[in-house]
Amino acid sequence: MGELAVKSACCSWREPRCIPAPTWQLTAIRNSSSRDLTPPSELYWHQAHTCAQTRAEYSHRNTYRMIEQDDFDINTRLHTIVRGEDEAAMVESVGLALVKLPDVLNRLKPDIMIVHGDRFDALALATSAALMNIRILHIEGGEVSGTIDDSIRHAITKLAHYHVCCTRSAEQHLISMCEDHDRILLAGCPSYDKLLSAKNKDYMSIIRMWLGDDVKCKDYIVALQHPVTTDIKHSIKMFELTLDALISFNKRTLVLFPNIDAGSKEMVRVMRKKGIEHHPNFRAVKHVPFDQFIQLVAHAGCMIGNSSCGVREVGAFGTPVINLGTRQIGRETGENVLHVRDADTQDKILQALHLQFGKQYPCSKIYGDGNAVPRILKFLKSIDLQEPLQKKFCFPPVKENISQDIDHILETLSALAVDLGGTNLRVAIVSMKGEIVKKYTQFNPKTYEERISLILQMCVEAAAEAVKLNCRILGVGISTGGRVNPQEGVVLHSTKLIQEWNSVDLRTPLSDTLHLPVWVDNDGNCAAMAERKFGQGKGQENFVTLITGTGIGGGIIHQHELIHGSSFCAAELGHLVVSLDGPDCSCGSHGCIEAYASGMALQREAKKLHDEDLLLVEGMSVPKDEAVGALHLIQAAKLGNVKAQSILRTAGTALGLGVVNILHTMNPSLVILSGVLASHYIHIVRDVIRQQALSSVQDVDVVVSDLVDPALLGAASMVLDYTTRRIH
Repeated sequence: MGELAVKSACCSWREPRCIPAPTWQLTAIRNSSSRDLTPPSELYWHQAHTCAQTRAEYSHRNTYRMIEQDDFDINTRLHTIVRGEDEAAMVESVGLALVKLPDVLNRLKPDIMIVHGDRFDALALATSAALMNIRILHIEGGEVSGTIDDSIRHAITKLAHYHVCCTRSAEQHLISMCEDHDRILLAGCPSYDKLLSAKNKDYMSIIRMWLGDDVKCKDYIVALQHPVTTDIKHSIKMFELTLDALISFNKRTLVLFPNIDAGSKEMVRVMRKKGIEHHPNFRAVKHVPFDQFIQLVAHAGCMIGNSSCGVREVGAFGTPVINLGTRQIGRETGENVLHVRDADTQDKILQALHLQFGKQYPCSKIYGDGNAVPRILKFLKSIDLQEPLQKKFCFPPVKENISQDIDHILETLSALAVDLGGTNLRVAIVSMKGEIVKKYTQFNPKTYEERISLILQMCVEAAAEAVKLNCRILGVGISTGGRVNPQEGVVLHSTKLIQEWNSVDLRTPLSDTLHLPVWVDNDGNCAAMAERKFGQGKGQENFVTLITGTGIGGGIIHQHELIHGSSFCAAELGHLVVSLDGPDCSCGSHGCIEAYASGMALQREAKKLHDEDLLLVEGMSVPKDEAVGALHLIQAAKLGNVKAQSILRTAGTALGLGVVNILHTMNPSLVILSGVLASHYIHIVRDVIRQQALSSVQDVDVVVSDLVDPALLGAASMVLDYTTRRIH
């Protein structure tokens, strides 16, 4: 076989899917002298084009004008689109093309026919070429969508001899359809060659021309929705809900008219019924030049609809996309695409708009890297025209394709939660349902610099792991001891347990490192928020949470809202004074609940007993290298140590008196005891309430929390509540 030369004109490609045009492109490769391609030979590319000399031609423009602009010579034009825009018209258009194409192909005598895409009229071209023994190269085969286009695309695949696909999954699908691997080229999408190099510094003039002088970059929507020919009635309903959602969302929107598939007339009627063409927030157009369309979607705040442009080309710019319905259900998509498969009302579409609008995603190269055309040209030159025309078939396994769905995404919304305790530093990935997907624990360093460094390191590692676990991190929540200004994300001053932790800005370094929003609050407040979202406080209007751990903390929920106080000092429940001559407290006062009932207080009393050899009883021991703590005191009390039992009773009574004060002050409907000591105090606290509280509050429920990690869950709830408050 002689060497093949291709004229430079064939290096220019146009991708018409971005424009709702009713036309398609036929490309033939022909030898200038004979079909045997004996050397020397030269390839010419002739562009033939079907177009509609009907109302649709003037409504949508013709793609062939773009071919002319690229300096191609159009050898033949076929008028095949039948007026009607329904199922019958589509069939008649294919039939008309089948009648006219044989004469054209006999005259051109192409060696290779390039068929692009999955439009119904392209099937006529592939059928004609196959029956006339003309080699067919099909571009963009192997992809999966959700309409009759799937059947057409795969039918063309079975007729074609050579295949150029855009993605690895498409390549695997072609192999799974028994296509010969040696005749498949993974080139990427030719349109990406132009998209990835598209630069226009004057894009604002294009935006203003189509959307008005007052619109801003990233502050408008592009809507492009077509009928689904296999379920026209439902697709029209979805279009109506989309327009309702866009009207409610109240952003400037460029709406393109649908293509001429069956059902388009009904969709246009919906637009006119809702007054879209005259609505101040909408610009309804029938055609946008390709170069201008690129700039419009590249700088949009969001694109919505069911065009393959949204799930394919727009990924090159990282523009957020909402894909509606089933028309593109099987397409591979980048993380910029959010799917709304079905909707009974406009609410789910509106939720998707809130989630997507204004975001910026990484540019996706799933469909190409900008070098498709050189690969295709090289592939064309490698084709041996002397090979037998009969296809070969193989039988490899099918590779499953996984896609996204809005319901699945709502389930995988997650938070990074940080619990800064006196002993340990813990970081966890927490799901929307309150499930701790993964947890990391390290000893809390003593110095400020080491602590900040460790927090950043653990959060970065957790965020990276979240990607592998398919968790979408919405932000970071931090629970810490001490007094916190949650509005600024600053720890004003901390407990003695956490040294060098005063006037510390936690929000800025974490936000700068992770590029995520950050919330910070006191550990007691976090425990209350955890109960409100995930625990026994769910649905309660007024309740109080008391944490019984190393220290004593708490949180107050009043009328479903967390109380912070004027100086962020509300709910310091551990420092309620229950005895004027009680033991010293870490806060500098005397007789606080924390001085009696905290883990530190019990540890202090346990050490005293141990030093006097009064702690250990038969059946227990303390290794020499192990520090005596609260748990040893509790163990001794359970084994009958009278002095240990007395200390626990005194601690529980002090806690109970504090709860009585809370009942008399706040009159909550529920008190939740949380922390490792809660179950040891609950019965004593209830006894004290019966003995000391006013009769009007004695029936208030006092329960033990059933949450395993209230501090982590509370930190996560700040993120999950704030970031989803618009839709939940």
